[in-house]
Amino acid sequence: MKPFMDEDFLLFTDTAKTLYHDYAKQMPIVDYHCHISPKEIAEDIRFDNITQLWLGGDHYKWRLMRANGIDEKYITGNASDRDKFQKWAETLELAIGNPLYHWSHLELKRYFDYEGLLNSDTAQEVWDLCNEKLKDPALSARGIIGNSNVKILCTTDDPADSLEYHIQIAKDKSFETKVLPAFRPDEAINIEKDGFLAYLDRLSDVSNIHINSFSSLCDALKNRMEFFDSVGCKTSDHGLDFVMYYPASPEEIEEIIDRRLKGALLSKEDILKFKTALLLFLGKENHRLNWVMQLHYGVKRDNNKRMYKSLGPNTGYDCIDDSGSSSAQLADFLNALDISDQLPKTILYSLNPIDNVAIDTVIGCFQDDRAIGKLQHGSAWWFNDNELGMRDHLTSLSSISLVSNFVGMLTDSRSFLSYTRHEYFRRILCDVFGTMVETGRFPKDLMVLKRLVEDISYYNSLKYFGF
Repeated sequence: MKPFMDEDFLLFTDTAKTLYHDYAKQMPIVDYHCHISPKEIAEDIRFDNITQLWLGGDHYKWRLMRANGIDEKYITGNASDRDKFQKWAETLELAIGNPLYHWSHLELKRYFDYEGLLNSDTAQEVWDLCNEKLKDPALSARGIIGNSNVKILCTTDDPADSLEYHIQIAKDKSFETKVLPAFRPDEAINIEKDGFLAYLDRLSDVSNIHINSFSSLCDALKNRMEFFDSVGCKTSDHGLDFVMYYPASPEEIEEIIDRRLKGALLSKEDILKFKTALLLFLGKENHRLNWVMQLHYGVKRDNNKRMYKSLGPNTGYDCIDDSGSSSAQLADFLNALDISDQLPKTILYSLNPIDNVAIDTVIGCFQDDRAIGKLQHGSAWWFNDNELGMRDHLTSLSSISLVSNFVGMLTDSRSFLSYTRHEYFRRILCDVFGTMVETGRFPKDLMVLKRLVEDISYYNSLKYFGF
């Protein structure tokens, strides 16, 4: 029987062990998509206790605690941090098969040198140990990033953001990690949302462009993209229900936004036409700036309306949505950019794992010789960034496309401790490749395998984004 989470955790062949320990393990990290606060990095915040660092804002953990029947006061409510930690420990000990069990214990090992198990009985011991270690400057926000060997990280930022903290961090030569913004214009795209008109006012103010038409909205967004570019931005990011393609004439799009500006309700078709037009514009701007366009889709958000009214968005009430998933529309959208040779480098992520094969076939239609792996199937995302999801993703990508050019893992996290997810991914990557070798499906050419593992772990993302 293998011991729990030893040095060969998730490595089931000798080749996998060689690939991980000799090559993947020491590679630096590029975290090209996360939700960490640039303000907290700029201020190099410290954490009073492990609950603040571990449970604050982590809806992965919140969902698991709710599944265990924990009262909301111990999750997002006013219970003490010590009591919240106890309830998390009581939940974690039951989480067999859940990646949070592995991630949590990896974090305890890597950041707190704790080799034991967190459960209801050891909660006080772990609480005391972690809180004592958090007094060390090495566990400040910047300390964690630096000690995790993170060379570059991209936050997620609204077009109206001043990027003042990115600018502040860039000027501080004592901090070696590059912290770059990523352009996330969801509020400008979601024309159906209640706050859309108020957001246009905010965008007008920051861009100094009065938005009273579709063309002026595009001008304002272009203005902000050029500002982001001046601060080092290399990528945009978009959260979508699905990648739609509902083409319309410029005149029709102007008429749609004019009605919305006047307070009229729009039809579903109007909304989709507007979103298509704006996404096509943004895609072309990504191409002009040589940015990478990231499209995250297949999500139905804020399903529990009772809890949404109480807690707001991003609190653990989202699910997979397959109602609008269409590889045909995805292909048509990409083709509409490619036909004028304005398709940017693009990464596609679907929350629905049944889309894996479809994505891998679609990206093969738009590869070309001007960028290696121009179209990417993004890493197993959100509900799929577990062992099964990662293995399925890598299997599909390697079966249908060229996994060697894959840009690798990201955290997509609000937690400063989540860099262990890169370790988790690299172990699985090495095991997938090692199994291929030891079952006779790929030669044991360590020079080639070393290159593949190091590229996917680090170098591919550097080249792809142009960091």
